[in-house]
Amino acid sequence: MKIDLFDFHLPEELIAQTPLEQREASRLMVLNKETGAIKHEASFRSILEYVKSGDCLVLNDTRVLPARLFGVKAETGGKIEVLLLKQIEGDTWETLIKPAKRVKAGTVLSFGDGRLTAVCVSESDHGGRQLEFRYEGIFYEVLESLGEMPLPPYIKEQLEDRDRYQTVFARETGSAAAPTAGLHFTEELLEELNNRGVHTAFITLHVGLGTFRPVSVDTVEEHDMHAEFYQITEGTARLLNEVRAKGGRIITVGTTSTRTLETIARDHGEFVEASGWTNIFIYPGYEFRAIDGMITNFHLPKSTLIMLVSALAGREHVMKAYEEAVNERYRFFSFGDAMLIL
Repeated sequence: MKIDLFDFHLPEELIAQTPLEQREASRLMVLNKETGAIKHEASFRSILEYVKSGDCLVLNDTRVLPARLFGVKAETGGKIEVLLLKQIEGDTWETLIKPAKRVKAGTVLSFGDGRLTAVCVSESDHGGRQLEFRYEGIFYEVLESLGEMPLPPYIKEQLEDRDRYQTVFARETGSAAAPTAGLHFTEELLEELNNRGVHTAFITLHVGLGTFRPVSVDTVEEHDMHAEFYQITEGTARLLNEVRAKGGRIITVGTTSTRTLETIARDHGEFVEASGWTNIFIYPGYEFRAIDGMITNFHLPKSTLIMLVSALAGREHVMKAYEEAVNERYRFFSFGDAMLIL
């Protein structure tokens, strides 16, 4: 299957650079996955008309690390930018560094006038470095005070309020990027859904920067999917099995929740308590085992995310919907508008 089948023209001005003042103010496109029929709703709150009592929304409660650090080489004072990618073990992290050529094994870096230091323990290609951090107190608290949000590369504006790149239900720290479909929810909207008999369940999948990595091969099947850590509790698994048994629909919020549930269903045949790493790659031809619908944002051309959405709703339906989204001037990507697929 050719990657070009998932390409479309996106005017740059439709890439949302900042979040709307109100989370729920985003527009909502509703796509019927069976017929391809499209409805346009003026506000995300309109999901109240589509999600019914007995259904279950599955949300990813991962919390984004303020993983971009600006510091200096302790020996020379030369400026360095560090992006935390993955915790290896203890205080050792896989990172990306700019400019990487200045940082060799043994180089000591300093951040926040020495409140946080790091020594380079190994080097890899393309700016990759393993750093061992040293600090007083709790690492994540130090990081919260010194780090900046690692916004996606297509966002050029500064983020005034860093909480707007977190969901209101973010709990488990560890992501390099936000599960952006969840950014549309407020605590009030979640409470209203609950009052109407809609269940909410939480899973954790720590989003890696691989989610922004372009697909560089010509055919879909050649792509090497990145791995991400997931976790689902016994309570969430039990709730999902109960919803399914009673005929309720399981509607995931975002591609991350989708990939987690489909991994569990693939590996176990039902919802069970589990954790581990998943590199599941969902593209047209995939048979869904876990979900009935999905809330998602509008994704990059030729990305693994638009392939996943196309697997659920059909490539032709999705590409037609994206063409209409462009014509109707929807806002795209992380801070953009939403799509509900049922």
